[in-house]
Parts: sequence; structure tokens; C-alpha cells
Amino acid sequence: MGRYFSKSFLLFLFVIPTVCLAYPAVLWVIGQLFFPFQANGSIVRDAKGNAIGSLLIAQPFTKDEYFQPRPSAASYDASASAPSNLAASNYALRDRVARTLGPIVKYSDGPKKGQLVAADIEAWFQQDKFGGQPHIVAQWADAHNGLATGWVNADPSHGGYVDDWTKKHSNEVAQWKKDNPGTPEPKAPDLAVLFFENFSRDNPGKFPSAVTQTGKDGKTTTAIEPVSTGSDIQSIFFDMWRQEHADAALQDIPADMVMASGSGLDPHISMENAEYQLDRVADKWAADTKRDPKQVHDEIEQILQQNASAAFGGLAGEQFVNVLQVNLALKDRYGEPK
Repeated sequence: MGRYFSKSFLLFLFVIPTVCLAYPAVLWVIGQLFFPFQANGSIVRDAKGNAIGSLLIAQPFTKDEYFQPRPSAASYDASASAPSNLAASNYALRDRVARTLGPIVKYSDGPKKGQLVAADIEAWFQQDKFGGQPHIVAQWADAHNGLATGWVNADPSHGGYVDDWTKKHSNEVAQWKKDNPGTPEPKAPDLAVLFFENFSRDNPGKFPSAVTQTGKDGKTTTAIEPVSTGSDIQSIFFDMWRQEHADAALQDIPADMVMASGSGLDPHISMENAEYQLDRVADKWAADTKRDPKQVHDEIEQILQQNASAAFGGLAGEQFVNVLQVNLALKDRYGEPK
């Protein structure tokens, strides 16, 4: 018995220092000597040395001058890496995809071939009828309570807007309390559906959305106001518009524009995805720099080609680009977006 124990103990004394100390130390030294950039997270820094991102982790870009990454169920948070795990039958998945498509999808045939459907979504929304019934916003909130509540929770300004509405509509809130005795002190999210039902009747063909204005002093302020156009309408109500325009021929969209990766952190997009976004990016930079759109388009196309890569040195798989890398190249060439 002692002989077996001694052998196991000797093996333990050999394995632990080797596996837990020597092996990691050797890898760390090799990484720091020969691959310092990759070994330290592929962190990209600005001229002042401040970290602005990692080539390994996707991050959101909100300006139209930049390419957009794939959707992320983890909100691009590396500490919360995970897929959404939404089933194909889950309306939340359908809604997320529809919100991505609304502002960007184009007609594939007919007199409007190549044009965005966004303007037609807005025109349809302003008529304020769905399924032959009035009040699109109220119908949306009634059919999808969770989405209405999600809107209220999405931003503090949304909740504040509902709170202000509550103070001006005490009778409606009092009736809601009678109908819902289990919630005697409702919060803004509890009143989401009631709010949208009343908002829809008071503001036909409009939706509450953030509006930014610049005052005479040059300062900008953002407030929630009823609007009849904009990205919120194009995205939120695309699915309802599509249901009433099922025969409209629309262009196919690269899959990775609407599908998140398993981790939600994929920093790359396919070249097909980048090409689909190219017109938007080029037109915006051309407007910012007051240059010929075609020339800017060709320049950005060249940037994409210079930053394109594929698996195994291009021997297998489709080409892809790193979104952060490409957007930094755009910033270096054209400066800060306006």
C-alpha cells in the first residue's frame, strides 16, 4: 500500500509543478516575447494609449458612417457571452430580425427596384390602419405586451415619458387600478399597454421617439416626442407592414446581418454583409466630406479588399472583415464623422 501511495505522491509532485507552473510559464514567456499583441487580448489603442477595443470582441457602432457588426444577444458584453436560444416559433426572435431589416431592406423587383422600403413603411404607418382597423400602435401593444413593456424599460427617458403621461391621465390610471387590484401602485412598465392605447388614440399615425434638437446656444437636447417618421417606425413596424404587403418582392439579406453568433461577440462580418452596407457607408462619408459618392465608394471598396481575409490564409471558406479594423481605417482616412 505504501509503495502505491509513494508512486502516486511522486507523480503528484511532478505533475502539479509541470502542469500548473512550468507549462503556463513557458506559454506566457513565448506569448510575451513573440506574440505580445495577441497574448494581451489584441487590444487596439488610440494615439494617447487609451484602449478603444479588441480585435477579438465585437462592439456596437451607431453612426451610419461605420459598418455595423452582427447582432448580439449579449449586448456585446464579454462577461455575458451567450446566444439568445430563442426558438424559431418565439415572436421575440421574429421581432429582433424584423427590426434589423426594416431600415435597410430594399425592393428586388418592380418600379422601385433597389429602393429602400423604409419610406413606404412610414407612409403606411401614417395612415394608421392595420387589418382594416385603426390605431396601429395600440394594436401592436395589445398583441405584444412584452414588446410594449420592453420599450418602456429600454431607456430611462421612455419611463419618464410614461410617468409624465400618467400624471396627466389620472382617470385612466385610476380605472386601470380598479381593473388590476393586484397592482395598487403601478410603475411605468405596468402601464405600458394602457399608455400606448391612449397615445395611439391621441396621436394617430405617430409613435413616441427620441428627437434631438440644437438650440440657439449650440447645445443639443434630446426628448421623447410623437413622430411619424424615423428608424423606430421603420424597425418596430416592419413586421406589421410586411404582413400587409406579403407580395412585395424584397432583396435577400446576408444571413449574418440578422443572425447573432453563438457567443454574441463575433468581431467579423462576411464580405457579402460588408458589401451590402457599403452604399450606406459610402454615401454618408461622401456627404460628410462633400466629395463624389462614386469616388468615396471605390475608396471604401478598396479598404474592404485590403482588410479581407479567409480561413487558412484564403484556402477555405468565404472572405470576412474585422469590423473594428475596417472602421478604424475609415476614421484614419476621413476623420471623425459629423
